[in-house]
Amino acid sequence: MKERFFLSAPHMSGNELKYIEKVFESNYIAPLGEYVNKFEESIRNYTQNPNALAVSNGTSALHLALRILGIGKGDDVLASTFTFIGSVNAIIYQGANPVFIDSDKESWNLSPKLLNKYLIECEKKPKALIVTHLYGMSADIEKIVEICKLHGVYLIEDAAESLGATFNGKHTGTFGEFGVYSFNGNKILTTSGGGVLVSENEEYIKKALFYSTQAKEDHIYYEHEEYGYNYRMSNVLAAIGVAQMEVVEDRVLKKREIFGWYQEFLSDIDEIEFMPELENSRGNRWLTAMIFAKTDFNKIMKALKEINVESRPLWKPMHMQPLFKDSKSYVDGTSEELYNKGLCVASSTVMIKDNVKMICDVIKANLEK
Repeated sequence: MKERFFLSAPHMSGNELKYIEKVFESNYIAPLGEYVNKFEESIRNYTQNPNALAVSNGTSALHLALRILGIGKGDDVLASTFTFIGSVNAIIYQGANPVFIDSDKESWNLSPKLLNKYLIECEKKPKALIVTHLYGMSADIEKIVEICKLHGVYLIEDAAESLGATFNGKHTGTFGEFGVYSFNGNKILTTSGGGVLVSENEEYIKKALFYSTQAKEDHIYYEHEEYGYNYRMSNVLAAIGVAQMEVVEDRVLKKREIFGWYQEFLSDIDEIEFMPELENSRGNRWLTAMIFAKTDFNKIMKALKEINVESRPLWKPMHMQPLFKDSKSYVDGTSEELYNKGLCVASSTVMIKDNVKMICDVIKANLEK
């Protein structure tokens, strides 16, 4: 069997086992301990956001953000339609109604133009927006911030895929009331499963800590005035995270290099268009994403599968999902076109240039003549 190339395989730094051994020596393997604190500190230092909370996954972080902002039953919450469902599930957890906004062609992320137009025209004012920075590439976030402030809408950034991405030098996840990062097994860094919630508002993060640890009141005995969740990250996973954060910039640069190789080998193919990068932004290029003007991407996927290379269609928009058939959406066809034409290709940071060339040769050989 040929070597398997995954979309985005875990890539250890080398220090993970050493730090895990220290956790076991301390016997603090629960959701508290030295490495939970160190992991949160590494996120604060890297993103320059003063407050961070390590939790069980990105979806739990989004759930905490919505709860703290007072989002509840019957409220409307705007969301990117071109995203993974994890961005939206937390809205359902709170009994709120997702309202989906389409992408723009300039970024493939949520369209500021459509967002503003919806907020002007809508009869019911949404309470919040969850904007996804898709495939590690920044949305046009400064315009989105301006629109949300104008209309009095809370902004939550789903930066699950975009750790290390910046807009005008500022990290994605640090523009809104909250930002969320994911450390799932396929992300640019991984703790096997995990997430981090960040905010400039210290009181928000203190409240999130309270809710994430079963909402226990400050007594020696167990007393509860509110309900909470078991959402905190364990010291074991945090130890992996500390080691991963030591190489975060290396991983971002390697992902961008891999994208550059795809671009180099496929630049002469007119029908291929890569996911764009906005001016003044730096994406982490978590996954190299492209669309085909003429060729059915399923043909490409099949050919890559035959050589043991993983690829996957672009996200199916949320407004097209059966689960959300009755939800409101404000779309112009952009995300549907991307979904119908697009593919993510293997982008693991262990890949070398020859691996990418091999993949590109297969793509070229299977394009419509």
